Amino acid sequence: MAELIIRKTGAVGFIIFSNQEKMNAMTFEMWANLPAAMQAFDADPAVRVIVVAGDGEKAFISGADISQFDKLRGTAEAQEQYNNAVLAAYAAPIACSKPVVASIRGYCFGGGLGFASSCDIRLCAEDAQFRMPAARLGLAYSPKGIARFISIMGPANTADIFFSARRFNSADALQMGFVSKVHSINTLDAAVLAYAEGIAENAPLTIAASKFAIQQALAEHNQQDHARAMAMVDACFASEDYKEGRKAFAEKRTPIFKGK
Repeated sequence: MAELIIRKTGAVGFIIFSNQEKMNAMTFEMWANLPAAMQAFDADPAVRVIVVAGDGEKAFISGADISQFDKLRGTAEAQEQYNNAVLAAYAAPIACSKPVVASIRGYCFGGGLGFASSCDIRLCAEDAQFRMPAARLGLAYSPKGIARFISIMGPANTADIFFSARRFNSADALQMGFVSKVHSINTLDAAVLAYAEGIAENAPLTIAASKFAIQQALAEHNQQDHARAMAMVDACFASEDYKEGRKAFAEKRTPIFKGK
């Protein structure tokens, strides 16, 4: 069953992405339910830190559930509704006044990588594998999404992972600055909990003020021509290449793109 598992351990709230049969691929419902789960923890005075993680040992989020693509992303109207749900999910950790820590093991692909970029801090296991396959699907990221990656790993590394659509491992992610620390597979859960509990002991108002100040600094630094950028994003989703990318991904073959 695809769902979000919500639990608390002391002052730490956990949101677990659970769809183990599909490597925790995110369904539309999971994306749609994520903001409310984040807001509930933000409003809970007993919770000081939020940890997001994948269920099981194989994946954080492997991407979107491709079985829903034709039904929920096959038309411009459906794509817009789906995109809005994903964008709201991405915005949830940013809007949250409390620290959000991503605990990453196994696959962190596509939407999983995008969501992880919205979190304040990312910690991973040695077996973590990352990929942004947008260029293999013919879809595009919003300027705000690109700006988040640039703020974390710089323009050259952002260009690398978006242009090449290659996989990169935990050592690469650490070198690029996408993750703050790499732990062994067996110690990740305990290390993340200990780290979150350490944050939870600190002054909440100070942390909230620091998070807001960081976001304001990034917002001022990343002014862009959003109208033009969003028009380019819309053109990708309306293209024949996007249809080909979806079809090839589902058929596990190399897509043939024509630039239209």
